[in-house]
Amino acid sequence: MSIKDILVYLDTGTACAERVDVALRLAKTFDARLIGLFVRSLPYVPHFVAAQIGPDIYETQKRVAEREEMLVRKAFLERCAEANQQGEWRCDEGDMTETVCLHAKYVDLVVIGQFNPDDDHREGEMGMADNVVIDAGRPVLVVPYAGKFPKVGTKIMLGWNASRESVRAAHDALPFLTRATSVEVVAANPQDSEGVHGDIPCATICAHLSRHGVPAVAKTVYAEDMNVGAMLLSRAADDGVDLIVMGAYGRSRFRELVLGGVTRHLLNNMTVPVLMSH
Repeated sequence: MSIKDILVYLDTGTACAERVDVALRLAKTFDARLIGLFVRSLPYVPHFVAAQIGPDIYETQKRVAEREEMLVRKAFLERCAEANQQGEWRCDEGDMTETVCLHAKYVDLVVIGQFNPDDDHREGEMGMADNVVIDAGRPVLVVPYAGKFPKVGTKIMLGWNASRESVRAAHDALPFLTRATSVEVVAANPQDSEGVHGDIPCATICAHLSRHGVPAVAKTVYAEDMNVGAMLLSRAADDGVDLIVMGAYGRSRFRELVLGGVTRHLLNNMTVPVLMSH
């Protein structure tokens, strides 16, 4: 599979520029079309508020949304021009997650941002990364809100637990994996999943990936004093990894929200871009 269409979600947040730059570099790498999508939220005012203030509040919301759209469009097209890369601008209106997932059906990769609690955010942005990862049906690259990422996919860590989600992630990521200079395939606490990894954890998936030209090396790690998500991030920092690939929400999302889990930890604490598939 090759990547020919990339969709990047655009907003007014401080991290949007870096997200666009990451998407532009990927578009150049894969010779892909880049689509910038801005979702204009439907004006909403509770009836009791509208009764107090009057209909002018709807017009005010509409003008604010139009101004935001104009500013985001200008910034996106300027960055595309600076990178000498053609970008397609799209603006749609509706529920944020549903709209992103609709446009995601017709692309090979979706690029969105980690939720930044310090930014002013619009209705629906808080849980959007989780929802898009689950509902889009496409691989989703989540870019952290803090930091610069001049390289994405040179050194890759692939989290592997032989689940359906990790199988999907490994194959969705093949365009990245085949271009990487090194790929660590990491099984965390393989004794917890006895029987699914084979005699040597990760050996079989590494052999399969190598037939695709992936320089995959099997690693086994154990997390005793910290959870698996924290351990993966720590190892990624130590090894200079610039992209983590993993299956998302192997357990139910509700269970991860309540009890914690690898997906939830990485979405909250990521330090490098993470490519997720569900």
